[in-house]
This record gives sequence, C-alpha cells and structure tokens, in this order.
Amino acid sequence: MPTEYEITDHPAIEATGLTKTYGSTTVLGGVDLRVAPGSVFSLLGPNGAGKTTMVRILSTLLRPDGGQARVAGFDIVRDRHRVRRSISLTGQYAALDGLQTGAENLRMMARLSGLRGVAARRRADGLLERFGLTDAGRRRVATYSGGMRRRLDLAASLAIVAEGTPAELKERVAGQRLDLTLPGPREFGETARRLGDRATLCDPSALTLGVPTDGSAGQVRALLDEIDPERTLVAAFAVQAATLDDVFLALTRKGTPGKETTHV
Repeated sequence: MPTEYEITDHPAIEATGLTKTYGSTTVLGGVDLRVAPGSVFSLLGPNGAGKTTMVRILSTLLRPDGGQARVAGFDIVRDRHRVRRSISLTGQYAALDGLQTGAENLRMMARLSGLRGVAARRRADGLLERFGLTDAGRRRVATYSGGMRRRLDLAASLAIVAEGTPAELKERVAGQRLDLTLPGPREFGETARRLGDRATLCDPSALTLGVPTDGSAGQVRALLDEIDPERTLVAAFAVQAATLDDVFLALTRKGTPGKETTHV
C-alpha cells in the first residue's frame, strides 16, 4: 500500500485491536496486523469476513470503532491527511462508471480535477485519442473489454497529472527500464535505500528493482557502475520496455507541484 519504495524502520502497516460494527453486526472483532516495508501482503478470507472494511479503514475512508493503526508511520485517524499523501489504492475493478461512456467518464474526472466546460471536454478527447479509445469514446464502458477498461482507467488516473501520447508519456519517465536482481534481502534493502524515489519497480519477493534508462549501452553501463561500483550487489540485470503502469507509478508518486496529491 505505501507508495514509497525506500526501506524504512517502521512497519508499512501496523494495526492493533481494530474493531468495527454496524448495528448488532460485528465486522471486525479486534484485528491485529503487521506488514513489513517493501513486502507484498495478501489479506484472505471468505465473503463477509471484513476484508473490504479493513482496507477502507487503513486507507482512511472509514473510521474504526476501536483499536489503533498506523500506515507508513502515520496514525490513520490523527494523521489521516499524511496517510493519504503516502499511499495509493486501487480497487479490484477499474474505477469507472459502466453506465457512462468513455468520454463522459473522462470529462467527469477532468471536472473533479478542476477543469471546466471546453477545457474538460478537450482533455477528455485528447486522452481518448492518446490511449487509442477515440472510436469507443461514445460507447458505454459496460461494453468495453478488460483491456479497454484498463486503458481508460489509466487515462482517468492521469487526467491532470500528465498529458501526451503513450509514447510521449513513457519518454517522460524513460523509454526503457533497467531491472536489477539482487542476490539476497540485505543487498536488496541496501540498493533500495540507495535508489530511493528513482526506483519505478520494487519487487521484494523477486529481489528485483527497476530504474529508468534510455536503453543505450553507455547509460546502462553507467547505471551499473553507479549502483554497484564494487560489482558485488547485482546478480543479474535486464533492460525492459517502459509501460504505462511505469508512467502512472512514477508520475503519481511525484505528484503535482504545489498541490497535495492523493490517489484513492
């Protein structure tokens, strides 16, 4: 959940005795949870077990009735604004209205971001074109394929954050990504701390970090020399093409100058 890739001393998520009830129904009956920084954590349970309620509480969308929790080191009640600046939350499904058309969804997002009238319409039309959805723009989103929904969701997420064609957006981050595989957790943590916000990929389970590059041999060599001057940290590396997911993560993590950026 935390968007910062740097390994920190405090847990990414720490909850003690969280409770939530609706009338006579207890949804959470005193949940304790601890998630290590830089890790992937799965919350499993049957329907009605309280998974969604737990996520809503941890992302400050819902107040607990009892207990305490900290996310990225911040109290979810007392420091909820700082929590929101430190996390990004995406749901199981794209955050789109299936009853509206693609164009209507993007115009709505543009208006929520502060654009009005012609400006909102131009932004929506431009995003439809840049994500290859112009022909589908007048169709209801309920008729879209899964891939089209994903593209529209990314377009909506970038509706004030960035503007440009997919190729131009990728160039703003980097045309390529250098993926580094580290030999162990210690080396992974050390390299993650060294890279900080420069890392656009962080996969602790695979001990892999990714950094932007133009893909040229010279820059790849320079990055490897900078990150691993003694040639003892990096076990393997590969150059990959940047994706729109890389663009989304990089741009939303940096935010918009002069504005508080929350992605929920």
